[in-house]
Parts: sequence; C-alpha cells; structure tokens
Amino acid sequence: MDIAVVDDEKVIREYIREMIENQKPDCNVACFSSGEELLAAAKPFDIIFLDIQMDGINGIEAAKEVREKNADIVLIFITGIKEYVFEALDIYAFHYLIKPVTKQKFTEVFEQALREAGLRKMRRKKQLFINTRNKGITIDADNILYIESVSRKVEIHTTQEVIEAYAVLGELETQLGGSFYRCHRGYLVNMAHIKEYKSDCITLTGGNTVYLTKKKYGEFVNAYMWYLQNGGAINV
Repeated sequence: MDIAVVDDEKVIREYIREMIENQKPDCNVACFSSGEELLAAAKPFDIIFLDIQMDGINGIEAAKEVREKNADIVLIFITGIKEYVFEALDIYAFHYLIKPVTKQKFTEVFEQALREAGLRKMRRKKQLFINTRNKGITIDADNILYIESVSRKVEIHTTQEVIEAYAVLGELETQLGGSFYRCHRGYLVNMAHIKEYKSDCITLTGGNTVYLTKKKYGEFVNAYMWYLQNGGAINV
C-alpha cells in the first residue's frame, strides 16, 4: 500500500508516519511538506493524509488536482479548524482528523482507510470481455467512460479509443455492475468518470457529454450520491 503524508509541520509529518509504520509496517510511506511537492511527485498513492492549511497550494486545492487524476484515492484531511470539514466533504474526502490527532482516533480511521483502499483496488481490476468484428478482447472497466448503443452494436468509449462491439447494452450493464448507471436507453455511464451533471446531461472526464433522461434525474442523483458516499461502491 502506497501512502502519502502531506503537512508543512515536520513534527506532525513524522508523528503520522510513525503511527502508520507501527500499525502497518509493510506500507510505503512518502512525506511531503507542501501541496506543490505532492503534485510534483506525480506518483499514484492509495491513501493520502493531507493537511488543509498550508502556504501556496493548500490541501483542498491539492486534493482537487489529485482527485482529477485518480478518483479512487482515499483522502483523509488533517485540520485544526472544524469549519474546513465541509470543504473536505465537497471533494469526497473519506475522513478527516482534527488536530491534535490522538493515537486512538488515528488507529480507528487508518484501519477503515486500509480496508477501503483494498476494496477500491479490487474494483479497479474488473474487466469486460467483448467480441468485435474480428476478435475477442478484454477491456479494463476503469478505462471505460461510457457505452453507447448504436443500431445492433455498441460503441465503447474508453480513455484511449472507441471500440465497436456486438453486444446488448442491458447485458453489459449487468456485467459491469453498480459503478455503471443506465442514464438513458442508449447510454451506460461509468460513475467513476463523472465530472458534473445537469438535469438532461452528464459531463465526463475529458469533456464527453451523454444524455440523461429527465424522468430518471432523481433516481440518478440518488444512485450517484450513494456511489460517492460509499467510496465507489453502490448497491443495485
């Protein structure tokens, strides 16, 4: 498990690092003194402990950039001011720790974060096997932005390419599970890649837009909120 600790106070960075290593010795821990250092590292982390009040790029701003690159990161904010908690929730923080951080509270939150990070890793491994015109191929579900039904085929829009396949949208919906939502009879969208939504459309990572049936808007919002609140897991 790769973990980052970001705080401009060295004593706090070392305190958090020590508690991580005592509780989970096999974790790889990297420490940073600023949001700029974290972003410059350009390394994928499973869990990030992030101070909110820092000079330059603060924790909230750094988290937004990190979240755009990896929606699955487990973010835990560290703050001395409770009012910042609401800003943290806006970017789907997994938890927050109020300074001074006690060992008991840290142990409890870190154990929860380890379980959640493990679940997210497992979900990222989901794959979809489909038949194209000339061959059968396997696609990582995480790389799928959305799937569109076109005549008797589907177009699978991934982060790299568009793949045409012979399949039925309803069957793909069943295979892919709860992280995908049927927002329109012709579209199946990966909720991990949703950037924003309106009453009639959903905008995805990279700027792609798909239709959202207005009569399903309320159902979609409930499903999406459940998805976010459960760290990417949704019951269907």
